[in-house]
Amino acid sequence: MIVLGIDPGTAVTGYGVVKKEHLGQALLIECGVIRTKPRDTLAHRLREIHAGVTELIDRHRPDALAIEDIFYARNVRTTIVLGHARGVILLAAIQAEIEISEYPPAEIKKAIVGNGNATKQQVQFMVSRLLRLKTAPQPSDAADGVAAALTRLMSAQLPRIADELALLAARR
Repeated sequence: MIVLGIDPGTAVTGYGVVKKEHLGQALLIECGVIRTKPRDTLAHRLREIHAGVTELIDRHRPDALAIEDIFYARNVRTTIVLGHARGVILLAAIQAEIEISEYPPAEIKKAIVGNGNATKQQVQFMVSRLLRLKTAPQPSDAADGVAAALTRLMSAQLPRIADELALLAARR
């Protein structure tokens, strides 16, 4: 299974493409950021984000897209603009008929670090440990995209683990 993880933003959108290997190990295929020009209009920035995500989907053909859900910033305008970025990302995924999973930031942090209030540095550290990388993905937006993809891969294992535990319990 290949998952494209996205940390949405209008200035910087982080992404990570992670593949689940046959023994359950995760492998990082690519990570990075889509940067937009600060002086461009919101509409132009959204077009760039959509084009960037569409290009990633075309190149990697992921089975699923995992995206960080909206969080409520102190500034309402920031929350609304972030919603626009998420909208064009979701559009790109649905146009490619890819399964979409949305996770609140705290849920991603809890899945990766074990603490829903983890810092960006803690997420970067754990992403590098989970994927056996020599260095953490940079910048932190890219690591957040990878973390979203890993969260999707881990959540896909939960039903299988629950089934196996139920089977073991039934045998007793």
